[in-house]
Amino acid sequence: MKTLSTILAAAVLTAIAGTAMADDAVVQDGYAFDRNQLLPTGVRAEVGTTGYGGALLWTANPYVGLALGYNGGDISWSDDLSVDGVKYDVDMDNKLAYLNAEIRPWGASENRWAQAVYMAAGVGYLDNEYELTSRTGSGTIEIDGNETSFTSVNGKVSYDNDIAPYLGLGFAPKINKNWGVFGEVGAYYAGNPQATLTGVTTDPAADLPLLADHERNIEQDDEYEWLPVAKLGVSYHW
Repeated sequence: MKTLSTILAAAVLTAIAGTAMADDAVVQDGYAFDRNQLLPTGVRAEVGTTGYGGALLWTANPYVGLALGYNGGDISWSDDLSVDGVKYDVDMDNKLAYLNAEIRPWGASENRWAQAVYMAAGVGYLDNEYELTSRTGSGTIEIDGNETSFTSVNGKVSYDNDIAPYLGLGFAPKINKNWGVFGEVGAYYAGNPQATLTGVTTDPAADLPLLADHERNIEQDDEYEWLPVAKLGVSYHW
């Protein structure tokens, strides 16, 4: 899976480079791009499922832009993840750097709402870690329908230092000449994560094999190969 992820990431980077450098210079409706002039044309602040952060923006022409950004921070949810019938509280520590090409099919349209629609394709450098905690109070935990003596199960799931390709769809209308807002949804293909679980039990001989199977199910479930993204924010263009 890591090989597939690397191949896809390389293909995306090649496409981004080819798109951004297609012309030495393009000037249309006030947009200009020169390969020797690499100054950003805007910035944005964003928050979402991958944390909070921001990005530098480049506008090559009405149809093509680039975003170089970083998201990080701790985000926590209660009862956010359920695997094999076990509910976990999740504490997420995000570290994500990304480079996306933003393709606007109607970038030269006179309709500003059509102009705002874009497709994003790029790569991310992931170093995300999820701390999992499951507690039952005075009861015990069932794993995949099997009664256990676990009173708690804790662990970590991580995508460490992984290059992941990304596809997304966004909407970024301008409020006026300089300010705008945006929203984007998409997903990174990160491959299978690594999981490490421990538990408190009075019957380790019976319970630990179940916990090992539970750990493997997390690592091998195709659902966790994809890291979903939903974010929104504000942008400033000069």
